[in-house]
Amino acid sequence: MTRVHTHHDHDHDHDHDHDHPGGLRGFLRELFIPHTHDAADSVDDALEASSQGVRALKISLVVLLATTVLQFVVVFLSNSVALLADTVHNFSDALTAVPLWVAFVLARRGRTRRYTYGYGRAEDLAGLFIVVVVAASAVIAAWQAVDRLFNPQPVQNLGWLAAAGVIGFLGNEAVAIYRIRVGRRIGSAALVADGVHARTDGFTSLAVVFGAAGVALGFPLADPIIGLLISAAILVLLWGTIRSVGRRLMDGIEPDLIHRLEHALEHTEGVCEVRNVRLRWSGHRLSGDAELALASELTLEAATAVSQDAEARARAALPKLDDLVIRLTTG
Repeated sequence: MTRVHTHHDHDHDHDHDHDHPGGLRGFLRELFIPHTHDAADSVDDALEASSQGVRALKISLVVLLATTVLQFVVVFLSNSVALLADTVHNFSDALTAVPLWVAFVLARRGRTRRYTYGYGRAEDLAGLFIVVVVAASAVIAAWQAVDRLFNPQPVQNLGWLAAAGVIGFLGNEAVAIYRIRVGRRIGSAALVADGVHARTDGFTSLAVVFGAAGVALGFPLADPIIGLLISAAILVLLWGTIRSVGRRLMDGIEPDLIHRLEHALEHTEGVCEVRNVRLRWSGHRLSGDAELALASELTLEAATAVSQDAEARARAALPKLDDLVIRLTTG
């Protein structure tokens, strides 16, 4: 049968929301606002994806708690408010793994009469919780820094302070790389957000080292000033995470995924036109629907075969697609 693709003028947004700035701006964007999905190295099975997410959270929780304990010891040795702010933030980062862990476990549960779409949205809610925790820790850190500006106290053991900052950076960056890599493989915006959270912690830990250097050079206010800069940087960088998590909660979808689904459906034998394509994320899995216009002379058996072929092509194009409702009409 000859395929008639009347929809091939593609009045789509072909920038696919992927405007990649170059140079330093592009580097910083990818560093702190990385893409959520990575089609080149993806995990498509839902259970395996959840298992990898839980494993990433377990390992990163242990690493971050160990880093936090080491830093708490140095806080008492150095009396540094910048390190205290960084340590509190690292501890909050470790705690954000808990609700996300619960969300991944919930996502494995089947649908119920009450939750007919399943529990995947719990992962997106955990991402929102992460945003709130990061913002709260930034406010606490700022409050501590302002208090120290008006009530300065000597900072001691600068060598240990610098070492704690380096430990914080290395621990957080290792966790960030791991979380972001796994989050992109399984398509989890919340896990990627948690990875970016760890990355901001890492760079704020590095800022503690600069604060120690400032004190060593005879500028004692460097410590609380660095604490304030840490808080400000956290709040600024948090905006990218808010957009990513908020888009998921509002059922926002990457235009590239819509284009890939439309392309797969349009190239199905017997399909004349593809209309009203919709997709949504629920956690790290996709669901959607589409309307296919078929030739009027097709029999019911032939139309059913076209629908099955279209669904198979859709799943091949979007391996994270769990559910696709196809409505058939005559063109």
